[in-house]
Amino acid sequence: MKLKLFTAALMTGVLMSLAPVKAEGPDKLVTIVTAPEPQTQLMAMVLTMQSVQQKASARILLCGPAGDLALKDAPESATAPQAPKGMSPQGLMKKIMEAGAKVEVCAIYLPNKGAAPDALLDGIGVAKPPEMAGAIMADDTRVMSF
Repeated sequence: MKLKLFTAALMTGVLMSLAPVKAEGPDKLVTIVTAPEPQTQLMAMVLTMQSVQQKASARILLCGPAGDLALKDAPESATAPQAPKGMSPQGLMKKIMEAGAKVEVCAIYLPNKGAAPDALLDGIGVAKPPEMAGAIMADDTRVMSF
């Protein structure tokens, strides 16, 4: 009898461990993109969009060459469609913004580009370092960096 109860308890534990469970943890995401490669930029956007679709609150920080994604007059590398779905890094970033994500360029991007804030797409701002540092350091936030 004891062996049957032990076996039943063991099997229950094993079966429960196989059940899908939503991971507990941060529900905010900060994606930092600095990479110049369009594929890396697009993958950053793909993973950010997937996180948004799973109910994460997302924020994107674009620095260095990746800051070009934020430009109204972006280079072709930011706007050219890529396989397999024909999406560009900038195009997917715009969809993420439509879903409610905040997108910003780093504070030193525009001055070093020799550009003014009006060069940015509507809805994209310039990050304030203390505010961004706070978002990155928050306990309920995950950070992805590309």
